[in-house]
Amino acid sequence: MKEETNMKKIIALLLSCAMCFALLTACGSNGSTSGNKGGSAAGASASGSSESKPAEGGSSDGGLTGTLKLGAIGPITGAAATYGKSVMGGANIAVDEINKAANGFSIEFNAQDDENDAEKSVNAYHNLQDWGAQAIVGSVTTNPCIAVSAEANSDRMFMLTPSASSTDVTKGKDNVFQMCFTDPNQGILAADYIAENKLAEKIAIIYNNSDAYSTGIYQAFKTEAESKGLSIVSETTFPSDDNADFSVQLQDAQKSGADLVFMPIYYTPASNILKQAKTMGYDATFFGVDGMDGILGVEGFDTSMAEGLMLMTPFAASDDPDFSSTFETNEGFAPTQFAADGYDCVYAIYQALEAYASKNGGLNLDDMEYADLCEILIGEFTDSGFSVDGLTGKNMHWSENGEINKDPKVYVIKDGAYSAL
Repeated sequence: MKEETNMKKIIALLLSCAMCFALLTACGSNGSTSGNKGGSAAGASASGSSESKPAEGGSSDGGLTGTLKLGAIGPITGAAATYGKSVMGGANIAVDEINKAANGFSIEFNAQDDENDAEKSVNAYHNLQDWGAQAIVGSVTTNPCIAVSAEANSDRMFMLTPSASSTDVTKGKDNVFQMCFTDPNQGILAADYIAENKLAEKIAIIYNNSDAYSTGIYQAFKTEAESKGLSIVSETTFPSDDNADFSVQLQDAQKSGADLVFMPIYYTPASNILKQAKTMGYDATFFGVDGMDGILGVEGFDTSMAEGLMLMTPFAASDDPDFSSTFETNEGFAPTQFAADGYDCVYAIYQALEAYASKNGGLNLDDMEYADLCEILIGEFTDSGFSVDGLTGKNMHWSENGEINKDPKVYVIKDGAYSAL
């Protein structure tokens, strides 16, 4: 009997403990900090399934949260400063817009000057690493970008360059992407446009044989032009963008009867060519690519000399008056395609992060390692369903080799302004 009485006491004690535990558990649920007022467990779906949960680093509300530390590299001082200043100015507008509109997410932006020097660009990259950068917009110009992209590939840092167009920038580097057309693509598209629109019977080419950008476009243009049956009657070169005398090149083009001069060069030497052509009475059509953008802003250049100039560029200030007005107010000069490229780079990265967060239950960027973020961005940029509508194109998407796919735009300069064709 004594043993039976003891057993009853033990059972009663166990039942009492169980009831207390149940009451404590209920109180704990009512006091949860998860914010789930309906009493369901954090991370559970509306149906009560516990399998739906935020991705690693994700937020429980399924959104993009935290702060992205975004670095940028380009020439802010020096001879190529106009390119870097334009990119950074456009990127800053995008950062400001996103920070004002996003809820629970922000971008911290750090722009570093490389003076268009490869060694200084690599130093700038390391400075950004020390700062805690999680992704990079840049580098702006080709040779510095090639140097930095090699480091970033080894480190697994995601890079999106606005304007470094050589295929060497992305070759063998799955973490490096371009917002701009590659050099070969520009050459091919220019030749196709000239052929399809029957712009010339005889073509002259003037290019910089010391510059990878210029020679890359030239080579692709020549191959495509010949395949389209275009007649190239003059091919001349110059050794540096500082070259001031183009009389030999222009005389050769004129003597050969070229009615179109293709110039895969930057706007500074192009401005000298146009002035000298006008002086010698050579009345041909001059056709350039995106490096020509900015010619109307060359100091001391009479813009009437550029009347009738045709160029391929993804953006003109007249395309988006609101953006252009904001940019000019901030920077003191009109935006070029480089400004639009910088703007689109920031939004492309932001939209890729949003896409990932939406598909994976959320993404919190606070303290996320850049190598982890790199893999996320690679996955989104190469996803067949991912595309971006931006200032420089609609339905822009990327291939696995980092090259962008978007439609080209051609403009002609009329009355000192770009006019779309």
